[in-house]
Amino acid sequence: MNMRDNSEQVTLTRDVAAALVPVGDRIILQAGQQATITQALGGSYTVVVGGNMFRIDAKDADALGEFPVAQAAKAESATPATHDQVDQAVWEQLGTCYDPEIPVSIVELGLVYGIENVEGDVSVTMTLTSPFCPIGPLLISQIQTVVEELPDIKSCNVELVWSPPWDPKTMASDDAKDMLGIW
Repeated sequence: MNMRDNSEQVTLTRDVAAALVPVGDRIILQAGQQATITQALGGSYTVVVGGNMFRIDAKDADALGEFPVAQAAKAESATPATHDQVDQAVWEQLGTCYDPEIPVSIVELGLVYGIENVEGDVSVTMTLTSPFCPIGPLLISQIQTVVEELPDIKSCNVELVWSPPWDPKTMASDDAKDMLGIW
């Protein structure tokens, strides 16, 4: 999935849970409401309904008339993955987490400082663009969901840290800087 070049207007086909951006309050959008899909990245959707912005999870894509993104099966693998393979899979999953307001992954933004994997219990150390960033709870929930979908993961804990403070000029990837016009 990628950033929409043009916003797409759809009619919700069923009631669907959504998170109000940026505060994260959970509400139910009603079947029949008009929604404008403004972003579809990392499997989640950012929509505007009645002048408010919401995030809808990938598992609920059908409510928008979209096909759900295939999610990792939470089943035991026939052959356990190596520690390095699990770490790589976690980083790949983190790369599917996007800020609901901008089309850049949290990895590309440089918000993820590190991961620690101890026998399937994963800790993600990260920051936000600002200590006052209201989407923190949404991102934490998304991170836990996508990481815990991996077959070799038992749990995922996200720790927010503020040191060092996030600096897009030194922490964001070159691609992210290009997308955001930061140089």
